[in-house]
Amino acid sequence: MIRSLALQWAARFRHNQNLMRLSSSYASPATLHHATPSSSSAEPVHITPNCVRKIKELEASESSTSGKMLRLSVETGGCSGFQYVFNLDDRINSDDRVFEKEGTKLIVDNISYEFVKGATVDYVEELIRSAFVVRQLHL
Repeated sequence: MIRSLALQWAARFRHNQNLMRLSSSYASPATLHHATPSSSSAEPVHITPNCVRKIKELEASESSTSGKMLRLSVETGGCSGFQYVFNLDDRINSDDRVFEKEGTKLIVDNISYEFVKGATVDYVEELIRSAFVVRQLHL
């Protein structure tokens, strides 16, 4: 049983590595805007074209989401002790970093930023679910 789980884990790991290579090859960095002054040498959070497309779709689908931005937070919980939480928000707080690409905005608070700097935010559509995901470059 352990061998079977190890083989499944290895296959999943290879699949995820391939997805990361694909998403990082076409994800360009977003423009960073600080709500508060900070270091100009900050690592960007990359946003894929799929993520941009989905944010624009959400804005177009309902008038109540017009002008909203995608907020990424890291909260305690999940298998590894942390989980990524995505929400639509219309407010930028003083401790937020705003990443912009093609007219869409991704908001990350300073504490969450420490966990996601250099990562890629993507939108994936699979058979079992469709969701925004964070792909870390550091394994």
